[in-house]
Amino acid sequence: MTQLSSARANIIAFLVILAISAITMVWLFWHHPIKTLIATVAVLAALGISARLARSVEPEAVSELEHGNQRL
Repeated sequence: MTQLSSARANIIAFLVILAISAITMVWLFWHHPIKTLIATVAVLAALGISARLARSVEPEAVSELEHGNQRL
């Protein structure tokens, strides 16, 4: 019973945070469209760059783990 209520609380918290984020984004875009557009593009570009960097570094980490060279 406690696991079920805890799972429900987590889902509700996630949905509330998602709704607040969406409302904030719409409000910002309504009141400051150019600034919001620039900030959104910058954040998405940063996420894209970090994803590409992570993919380029990943094969090196996998090969080191296969050879038993683990760093702390």
